[in-house]
Amino acid sequence: MPDQLPEIELEDRGSKGRYVLRGAGGAEAEMTFTKIGEHQLIIDHTEVPDAFRGQGAGLRLVTRAVEDARAAGKKIIPLCPFANAQFRRHPEWADVLKQ
Repeated sequence: MPDQLPEIELEDRGSKGRYVLRGAGGAEAEMTFTKIGEHQLIIDHTEVPDAFRGQGAGLRLVTRAVEDARAAGKKIIPLCPFANAQFRRHPEWADVLKQ
């Protein structure tokens, strides 16, 4: 039976924050963001250590941000190259992409 993937945690620090997956041995996959006003956020950076490679951790982090933004009526500006590439691969996310 495969190990259960860890839950994504949201750490909100006012104007900045991050989504994080914590793995065994203290490994953390994270996607950081900066809020622009009440209705937009910039995905600045996604980092996935080797411990999470091949598990879709980066995609899970971006997907969670998209789901949260959609629920809150926010738009995302994906400055992070990884997040930007994911938005290009997922046209169904266009509703939360800041044009």
